[in-house]
Amino acid sequence: MDLGLQDRVAIVTGASRGIGKYIAEALAREGCNVAICARTAEDLRAAARDIEDTGAEVLAVPMDVTEEGEPARLVDETVDRFGRIDAYVGNVGSNRKGSFETLSDEDWEDLINLNFMSHVRVSRAAVPHLREVDGASICFISSIFGRELGGAGLSLYNTTKSALISVSKVMAQDLAPDIRVNSVAPGSIRFPGGSWDQRVKENPEAMEEFVSENIAIGRFGRADEVADAVTFLCSERASLITGACINVDGGQSQSLI
Repeated sequence: MDLGLQDRVAIVTGASRGIGKYIAEALAREGCNVAICARTAEDLRAAARDIEDTGAEVLAVPMDVTEEGEPARLVDETVDRFGRIDAYVGNVGSNRKGSFETLSDEDWEDLINLNFMSHVRVSRAAVPHLREVDGASICFISSIFGRELGGAGLSLYNTTKSALISVSKVMAQDLAPDIRVNSVAPGSIRFPGGSWDQRVKENPEAMEEFVSENIAIGRFGRADEVADAVTFLCSERASLITGACINVDGGQSQSLI
């Protein structure tokens, strides 16, 4: 299936490793040129070299997107390099566990800035450029724990991932018909160096039990499976899909919504 992404331009945040890198590679394989960012310059340059092996042009911008002015700089440098923006994939994010009563204002502000406001700010800077092209799209990487309870200790993560889904739905209304906005909710995804990969190596029997009890398909998800869903949502083949949140979780989610 031709996704119609040849010679388009996508920004992917948090793309030096894991799901973000897989997304950038998947878009590049479909013909996109990509701008990627992450905090660690060395890891980002290594990711850029891997992505360039697909034949795509890559702009690697080391930055912390929570810092003032950096989201706008990312957008400006992308336009300066490629002349356009067709898609923005907001992937950057993290977790900070702790009981509700012990989490500080600083904890809340840090994770809201990273998991939520960075996406708001990059989107806001990109929208004028996205309006200039046909088939523009925005996709946020949320979590199944943005759709349902994640459990004790996850008040920060749950809140910020739910907020991404909520804002994407409102943005889909505000920006229609020029820009489609969706989100993707991964379940437990295993990739080299990731948290699930570490847990499997540390305690394979417990992880086998976890999968048996929680994931209907019987295995952890792969980062390329998330990347494929995101690439489709950014393509012309998803032209009627906006305001949606797509689970990529192997049946792990228990939400009825």
